[in-house]
Formats: sequence, C-alpha cells, structure tokens
Amino acid sequence: MKLGLMSAALPELSLTELIEWTAANGFEMLELACWPVGKSDRRYSGVTHIDVGALTQAEADRIRREISGAGLAISSLAYYPNPLHPDPAHRNAVWEHLEKVILGAEMLSVPIVGTFVGRDKDKNIEANFETFREVWPPLVRFAREHGVKIAIENCPMIFSYDEWPGGNNLAISPAIWRRMFEIIPDDNFGLNLDPSHLLWQFIDAERVVHDFRDRIFHVHAKDLRVDREGLYQNGILSAGMGWQVPRLPGLGQVNWAAFISALYEVGYDHVLSIEHEDRAFEGTEELVKRGFLIARDVLKPYLH
Repeated sequence: MKLGLMSAALPELSLTELIEWTAANGFEMLELACWPVGKSDRRYSGVTHIDVGALTQAEADRIRREISGAGLAISSLAYYPNPLHPDPAHRNAVWEHLEKVILGAEMLSVPIVGTFVGRDKDKNIEANFETFREVWPPLVRFAREHGVKIAIENCPMIFSYDEWPGGNNLAISPAIWRRMFEIIPDDNFGLNLDPSHLLWQFIDAERVVHDFRDRIFHVHAKDLRVDREGLYQNGILSAGMGWQVPRLPGLGQVNWAAFISALYEVGYDHVLSIEHEDRAFEGTEELVKRGFLIARDVLKPYLH
C-alpha cells in the first residue's frame, strides 16, 4: 500500500506546487480533485487541480511526466457530486462532467475515478434504486470502454439540514452495496472505502473489508470522533448531525491497526488516501499541511 492524499483540502496550491510539497513530505500518491472550474456547492468541493474539460493528450502527457518525475503517481481522479440529484438539469450537468473525468483518466492512464452514487434525499431507498437502475449502468459501461474503474465512496452526505432527511449519497451500507453490485455486476464498479463513515453507523469496518474484498478499489483515510454529548442530546435519529466529528487519522476513534491489517489480509495493495476535513486544522494553508503531516506520521508506520 502507498500513502496518498486527496487534494481538495489544498485548493490554493497549483498542481505543480501540490506535487512539490507532497513529494518533499513523504507522500507517494495523489488523488486529484477534478470539479468543473469555478463551481462549488459545499465544503471541500469545487476544487480543480486538473481541468478535465480542457485537457488534451499533450497536456495529460506533460502532467504524467511531471508527477512521475517527482516520484509520485495518481491514485484516482476525484469528483464527488450528486449524480441522482432530483433536478434533471443539475443531474445532466453532473453526468456530462463525470464523462469528462473518465476521459481525463484515460488520457492520464489513471485507473480509477472516485465519485458518489448520489441520492434524491426526499425519496426512500427503493425510489432511489429505480433511478439508479436507469442512469448508472450506462456510465459504468462508458467507463469500462475507456479502461476506467468507478470507485463509489460510502459517505452518507448528511451533515446539515439542507441534506436532510436522506442525505445525498445512497451508497452507505453493506445491504445497499450488495444491491448496487447485483444491478451492476461489472468488475469495474466498486468502492472507495472510508472507515470513518462506518464508525458512526456502528458498521464493522474490518468485516466490510473481508466481505467486499473484491470491490475495494481505493481507500480514504479519514477518522471520526463520536461526540457523546451531541449523541445524547440529538439521538441516533438525527443521522449523525450534531455528533459525528470528522478528524484526521489518529485523532479519532477508527482502529487503524485493525483496519489496515484487514486490508493486508484481503490483498488490498493500492492507496490509503488521506481525506482532510478536520476543522481543527483548517483556516490557513499551514494548518492544513500540519494536519496532513500528523496523519502521515500516524499511517506511515503501517505501510511498507
């Protein structure tokens, strides 16, 4: 396994600056943010380290040379919108850009695109699966035709009341993943597994690794602390709001030794990509970088 980071927490850095800093500080892979230029609708979105809409093969080749010359590799291209958004215009714009990200991955010889399944937060699971059956299989086929795997992150995307009641991402639990893979059995459709989102749902992360070993394409390294006072005041029916606190690896409650041990046991050998959403290390570029270095020092001893 290699240690990487998700670039969205460093939006002010150019791609060259990002490459230089990560290479100088012991990271090995980059998960590069590829949102449409200038569009942000939430924290840690709207970041564009590669503009896939304007990417040419010549520019892709130049980026590959720059990254490999620094001793790095790209673990995946990252674009995490809501592909099942209830507004058809919004949904179509998302799908058009997802196709551009897939084509960009092909040009860059990057094997994986990380994204969300999406969800209409005001519809139940069954109604969302009806839409999923219509719109997702063609995109997975499109990705396969271009030699790209789709890795779905398991974040419920419910952090505030504008995402209430169902959250903006359907792919939250083992039962739902099994249905997804029954509908789309293609071997280029899998998970970008983040253990922090399992912890507050009381889902056994190590069992998930074993049960879905063949579908884990990419892994996010993010931690989480359950605020017991917030849980007491709000209860579990608040779906985590008021008590799930994103932290950097080592500063929360994920058992990284057990989780990484499970990954080794099933033969996972790609990336641990640090996803930085820790509010204690936000506000300045220096603080964000300090956060990444803390996470690096927690995880690096496990990776050889």
